[in-house]
Amino acid sequence: MEAQEQYLKEDASQIAQKTIYTILFTISFTHLINDLIQSVIPSLYPLIKQNFNLSYAQIGLITLTYQLTASILQPFVGNYTDKKPKPFSLALGMSCTTIGLISLAFSTSFPQLLFSVSFIGLGSSIFHPESSRVAHMASGGKKGLAQSIFQLGGNAGSAIGPLLAAIIVIPYGQTNILWFTILGLMGFFILTKVGKWYGEHLYLKKQTTKPIHDGSLKLSKGRITSALVILLILIFSKYFYMASLTSYLTFFLIEKFHVSVQQSQMYLFLFLAAIALGTIIGGPLGDRFGRKYIIWISILGAAPFTLLLPHVSLFWTAVLSVFIGVIIASAFSAILVYATDLLPGKVGMIAGLFFGFAFGMGGIGSALLGWLADKTDIFFVFKVCSFLPLLGIITGFLPNIEPKK
Repeated sequence: MEAQEQYLKEDASQIAQKTIYTILFTISFTHLINDLIQSVIPSLYPLIKQNFNLSYAQIGLITLTYQLTASILQPFVGNYTDKKPKPFSLALGMSCTTIGLISLAFSTSFPQLLFSVSFIGLGSSIFHPESSRVAHMASGGKKGLAQSIFQLGGNAGSAIGPLLAAIIVIPYGQTNILWFTILGLMGFFILTKVGKWYGEHLYLKKQTTKPIHDGSLKLSKGRITSALVILLILIFSKYFYMASLTSYLTFFLIEKFHVSVQQSQMYLFLFLAAIALGTIIGGPLGDRFGRKYIIWISILGAAPFTLLLPHVSLFWTAVLSVFIGVIIASAFSAILVYATDLLPGKVGMIAGLFFGFAFGMGGIGSALLGWLADKTDIFFVFKVCSFLPLLGIITGFLPNIEPKK
C-alpha cells in the first residue's frame, strides 16, 4: 500500500512538471471566444452613440457598468474557488456572457444597454479566475509561458472582435450581434469538456503552488503587501491608458483625420492585434530573463511612444499604436505570475484580483475620460493619458524574488 501511494505521488509530480499544451491552447481558445464577445461592446460605440443619441459620458458609463461587474466579483470568486474549486463554473460563465449578448442585440433603451453589458461582465467575472487556475495547473512549471498562451487567446479575441463587428454589425445593424452567439455556444460546450478535465486533475493544484524562490528568501507580510500595491499601481497605469485607446481611439481618428467608422475599426484592430503579439512575447521573456525586468521595460518603455502619439500624422499614429500595444501588453503575464509567486496557493484570488482590478481600472478610466472629453475634447484626453506609463519607474521598488538567470 505504501509503495502504491509513493508511486501515485511520483506520478502526480511527473504530470505536474509536464506542460499540457492541449489544455493550454484549449483554454486559450475559449478565452479568445470570451473576450471576442466582450470586445463587441466598445466596437459598437460609434453605432450606439448615433442610434441612441448618447454623450461621451454615457458611452463611458456603459464601459464602467460592464467593467465593474466584470471586476468586483472576480477576487471573491477566485478566493472561494481557491478553497472549493468549481469546474462547472467555466461553462456557467460562458452562459452568462452569451445571455448578455442576446440581450444586447435586442436592446432598445439606454438602461437595457446597461443591463446587457452587466450580464456580459458577470460572465467574465466567473470565467477568468477558474480558467487562470486551469492554465496554472497545466503549466508544468512554465508559468509565464502558460499565462501568455492563456492571455494570447483573450487578446486575440479582443483584436478580432472589432474587425468582425465592422464587417457583420456596423453595416447591417444592431440585431446582427446575434451571429456572435454561435461562438458563445461553442465556448460553452468546449468549457464543459475542460471542466471535466479540471475536475479529474484537481490533485495538480497542490503540485503547482510551490514558490519559485528558495527558503533563504523570507518576505514579511508588509513587504508582500507593498509589492502587491506596487503591482496594482502598475496595472492602473497600464489599463487606464489602454482605456483611452480601446474606448476612444476610433473617435480620435474620426475627429482628427476624418476617417470612416469602418476605417477607424481597422486601426483599432491593429492596436489590439499588437496587444496579442506583446502578450505572447512577455511571458516567455519573463521566464527567461526575470519578470521584474520585463515589467519595468514594458510599462516605462512604452512612455516615449505614448508621449508622441497625440502629435503625429495618421500613418505614424498607426505605427506608434502598434509599438505601444506590443510593449505595454508584455507586462500583464509577468505581473500576474510575479504576484502568484508572492502568494503561492492563491492563484484564484490573485487572478481574480488582478483581472478584476484591470477591468475595473479600464471601466473607471473610460467613464472619467468620457466625462473629460465632454468637458474639453478628445485630443486633450489623449495628451493627458500619454504621461501614465511614466509610473512604470516604481517597478524598481519591487523585491527580487527570482533566482538570477
